[in-house]
Amino acid sequence: MAAHRKPRQRSLGGGTARTAATIALAGAATATGFDGTGHAEPPLSPAQVKAKVDKLYQEAEAATQKYDGAKEQAQEAQKRLNALRDEAARRTDRLNSARDALGSSAAAQYRDGGLDPAVRLLLSSDPGQYLDNAAFAERVDNRQAAAVTRVRDQLREIERLRGAARVELASLTSRKAELRRQKQTITEKLGQARQLLSQLTQGQRAGASADGGAGRASRSVGRDLLGAVPATTATAEAPDARAAAAVAYAYGKLGSPYVWGATGPNAFDCSGLVQAAYRSAGISLPRTTYSQIGAGRRVPRSELLPGDLVFFYSGISHVGIYVGHGQMIHAPNPSAPVRLAPIDEMPFAGATRVV
Repeated sequence: MAAHRKPRQRSLGGGTARTAATIALAGAATATGFDGTGHAEPPLSPAQVKAKVDKLYQEAEAATQKYDGAKEQAQEAQKRLNALRDEAARRTDRLNSARDALGSSAAAQYRDGGLDPAVRLLLSSDPGQYLDNAAFAERVDNRQAAAVTRVRDQLREIERLRGAARVELASLTSRKAELRRQKQTITEKLGQARQLLSQLTQGQRAGASADGGAGRASRSVGRDLLGAVPATTATAEAPDARAAAAVAYAYGKLGSPYVWGATGPNAFDCSGLVQAAYRSAGISLPRTTYSQIGAGRRVPRSELLPGDLVFFYSGISHVGIYVGHGQMIHAPNPSAPVRLAPIDEMPFAGATRVV
């Protein structure tokens, strides 16, 4: 009978179970590795970091120009709003004075107007004098009617001014909202650039700054550009004294830091440097690259002269001051100060001669 008993089944516990669990976990780990969730992104090469940083700086520069434009529009809207409010206040003062005068006249008429004019004539001891007084009163009434008309006109004008002020206030509010949006964009782009640059060694970061934001190998660093155009040569070749003065100003600002939204005298963004340089020469230029390119006569690249404004990128988001021999002075980005650079370091978009 014992020969017919079923053999005992071995339990899956102990070492066998542990082995199976280990195999299962290994398989799961392998599967995780294959679907990509367990892999870290490979570090970027210095060249890739520089390329990304250059793109972020370009996007920040474009946002800076929009910020500058919105700031200029906000300032103009604020000036118009203040002027409208001041004019409305002056007219309101005149209106109140006119109302007071009319009120005094009306009160006097009420006190003196108890008798009918015909009865006054009958009771008058001197009818001739009374008629003269009546004629004078009629002239006074005509003047009062004119005063009433003026008051009504003043009321309409004040309401028009207040309506215009409401429009300007709405415009100002819109411009301020645009300022906040562009400021946030600039801050985010520059923050991303700083984070990327932190991945590089000090020497690699210096190389990225020397590149000037265009991603090419040969770059200028301030006054150290090989074969740099001297200031005396650039000013001598300028088409007139005002262009020469603007060029001289730009040379005097070499090494000044780039600060977005700045127009000098100690820091600049690209269009701020151009505006300040020509302001020193007695010429008022618009604030942004988009407007500056239309502020003079367009000239082809082959005919450039010192003092011409040179623009870059398809969105006209960067500008420099040409100084001759293929070089310019510009404010590149937060990683580099105002400096000399070849104009072929960025995609050329056009040029304008201001004078």
